[in-house]
Amino acid sequence: MTLKKHRLYIPKKGKKLLGVSIALANYFKVDVILIRIFWVLLFLPGGFPGLIPYLICWVLIPNQEDLS
Repeated sequence: MTLKKHRLYIPKKGKKLLGVSIALANYFKVDVILIRIFWVLLFLPGGFPGLIPYLICWVLIPNQEDLS
């Protein structure tokens, strides 16, 4: 049995803002809308509960062209 290794990266296409949501949706194999709703819910109580993790993800997740 061979397991396909999937990687977490920000793709070139499909980004709306910084690409964090599409990267997480591709990695976890869920609809990107669910991830975007999650981020919106984190931003509602004043911004910081969502802004800090979003920026950390943006800094830590590599871009697709960096992996080549």
